[in-house]
Amino acid sequence: MVRVAMVVTNACAPDPRVLRHAVWMQQAGYQVTVHAFDRSENHPMSENHHGVRIMRYRIGKVAYGGTISTYRGIRRFQRTVIRTLTNDPPMLVYCHDADTLRIGCALKSNCGIPFVFDMHDLQHTWVLYEAPQSRIRAVVSGQMKQRMLSRAAQSEAIITSSQQVNDESHRGFVEWLAHHGLESVAVENRPMPPFGHTKTPPTDRWTVGYIGRVRDIKAFELLVQAVKTLPPLHRPKIRVAGDGTAAARVRTMLLDEVEAGTLEAEVSGAFTQADLPEVLGEIDVMYAMYSPLRGNILQGALPVKMFDAAARGVPSVVNDGCLMGDVALKEGAGTTATWGDAEAVGKALFKMKNEVASLAATGEREQQRWLTAMQTVLAGLQ
Repeated sequence: MVRVAMVVTNACAPDPRVLRHAVWMQQAGYQVTVHAFDRSENHPMSENHHGVRIMRYRIGKVAYGGTISTYRGIRRFQRTVIRTLTNDPPMLVYCHDADTLRIGCALKSNCGIPFVFDMHDLQHTWVLYEAPQSRIRAVVSGQMKQRMLSRAAQSEAIITSSQQVNDESHRGFVEWLAHHGLESVAVENRPMPPFGHTKTPPTDRWTVGYIGRVRDIKAFELLVQAVKTLPPLHRPKIRVAGDGTAAARVRTMLLDEVEAGTLEAEVSGAFTQADLPEVLGEIDVMYAMYSPLRGNILQGALPVKMFDAAARGVPSVVNDGCLMGDVALKEGAGTTATWGDAEAVGKALFKMKNEVASLAATGEREQQRWLTAMQTVLAGLQ
């Protein structure tokens, strides 16, 4: 069986997009190993997911973020994977996100192995988030962007996660890459059926949820402000589930509000994909707004949580003025609000309270898109 190495710089515990594409590759008749970076060193070093092997590397604990220590940790991971794959080469390297492209390029240069680039988002924009006015960070971000574009051009195919819904909508990542001279195919992060029970509008109390990585403290500050603009008797419970770099601060902020008697909130940590239906069943509206200072928001990012929620009838409130808003409105997956306008966000959340969302397409459509995008690459492996 032809062997394929997928590479990702998180622990893949889980990473739904990585695992979804790995399973699709396995179903197409290939033996897939995911080489993942266990930065916290608290996951099994080897795991089987529907026939896909996840091989986790432990090379010292490394925090997430845009720090020098994070960069050095990723470089150690890259060097280790390059050595591993050079000693036992696969037929194809599948690079998830820009920080794995160094591995794909090295294997192509040293061993003649082709690679595919799966661009989840614009990774070079993350370094700007903590200090968007920093000249040093701007220089670093620019260098990261140019390296990514140069390395991506060496790939056999580029797959990304968003595209315009029509000629008049906001741009997605397909259009961003095209602007920089690179052709790509969009495969969105839509869940695979079956989805189970759909939302039933609440009869009394209701809940707004944020389910996923907790990284943007400003988004939660806006959520708290928005809920507090509503009359006390109309305020929802806030339900947060997930881990991330801002998880501790968000927990403290929400529990302080609970203690002050202004809000009702429940906060929990990391969850598995198996837990997701139960967590989504607790909420009536998904909050999926992000600070536009995260550059990829305006460039075309589509929140996975919007699709996961809509699959179960839960509408989302997302940013206006960008692609995610276009998709939410076009598909009936939710509504939009202006970032920073707490009153508008509060009204949008309340408006969605009794609404039942719809999902125009599922992961089955995306699987066909993926197979079409990979057809030429896979044919070359036979």
